[in-house]
Amino acid sequence: MNSHSSASPTPAHTDDASHALKWRDALWLCAIVVIGINLRPLLTSISPLMTTIRDATGLSFYGASLLTSLPVVAMGIGAFGAGALTRSIGETRGVALGLLAIALACGARWSTTSGAALLATAALAGVGVAAIQALLPAVMKQRFPARVPLAMGVFSASIMGGGGLGARLSPWVSAAMGSWHAGLAAWAIPAVAALLCWLGLNRGSSPGTAVQTTPANAMTRPLWRKRRAWTLGLYFGIVNGGYTTLIAWLPAFYQQRGVSVADSGSLLAGMTVFQAASALLLPLAAASFRDRRPWLVMGLSAQFTGLLGLILWPDAAPLLWAGVAGAGLGGTFSLTLVTAMDHSADHRVAGKLVAFTQGVGFIVAAVTPVLAAIARIWSGGFWAVWVMLAVGVAAMIAVSGLFSPRSYGEWY
Repeated sequence: MNSHSSASPTPAHTDDASHALKWRDALWLCAIVVIGINLRPLLTSISPLMTTIRDATGLSFYGASLLTSLPVVAMGIGAFGAGALTRSIGETRGVALGLLAIALACGARWSTTSGAALLATAALAGVGVAAIQALLPAVMKQRFPARVPLAMGVFSASIMGGGGLGARLSPWVSAAMGSWHAGLAAWAIPAVAALLCWLGLNRGSSPGTAVQTTPANAMTRPLWRKRRAWTLGLYFGIVNGGYTTLIAWLPAFYQQRGVSVADSGSLLAGMTVFQAASALLLPLAAASFRDRRPWLVMGLSAQFTGLLGLILWPDAAPLLWAGVAGAGLGGTFSLTLVTAMDHSADHRVAGKLVAFTQGVGFIVAAVTPVLAAIARIWSGGFWAVWVMLAVGVAAMIAVSGLFSPRSYGEWY
């Protein structure tokens, strides 16, 4: 993955990486895909049905924004408990409980009749997603030490792909069943399938990965006292604030411009196709380079270009702007997590840093759609929302320069 330079804190695994994947590894990657698909439909299925849901439940713009921001808050808060969850029940059971929470939350949406009940399901699903996103990267780093960009790319691509399926299929299911509840509750089915797949894959294996020894590069201070951990968390949050805001308000933006509910959902689905492709390809392109910074800037620049198109020429090429922004979002999402894992060769330390990064990041990302709703009310249009996001992306392009590989061994 990286060069053999002594400045790198992680050993190179070029010999292992050159070997073909074993069939068991392929099964693990398939399981990662099946799990990842379930982590975003709980958000993206809401967006194209937002107008219908608001009419049925009486939710305000602010309340409606909580349907996407509240799960992200839960993802952030839940990520901070990853360490305790690992110590108490282990990664395997933790991921299984996360999938169970998603299945229960989505299934409960079949009978929800109020905005408060919908918000409760959103929080429960968010906790489930938090457990999976915080625990699975450490498992992947341990399972694929020489192929972290591949594993993270596959995981991130499946997350983005699942988001696209949620945006595209939920309106279709809703129309076919004559109920918006069905469009949201249908996502309990793949969650159950992923749970069965995960339990089958881990049958007969140890339910956890108990820590028996102290890592050689153990941290001397808690993560919340480390500047690099906060920098990565804020970076991840501001970047992904673009994702949470776009899935919350992009369909509504174009519906106000005369686009139908189905077509606006297709636009969001198209954006996530580009996200999924970039989430897989950008980490793979950067895999042989020790310095991830140019690739991070490339992803952020694409996101900035897409937002600029939404500001200046929204009706000229909607799919182009959504696709370019989506490509930037997907690639930067996965590559930021890869960069966090680059900071330690020990999967336990790397897992803690990734969990903290996501904990801070998802809380920041959760606030962004709410700020976007305020900006939209204040300005009377969505142009202020896209400007707000573009300014944040421009700032993160500058922050990318801090992630020099030479700093990886100094953050402890």
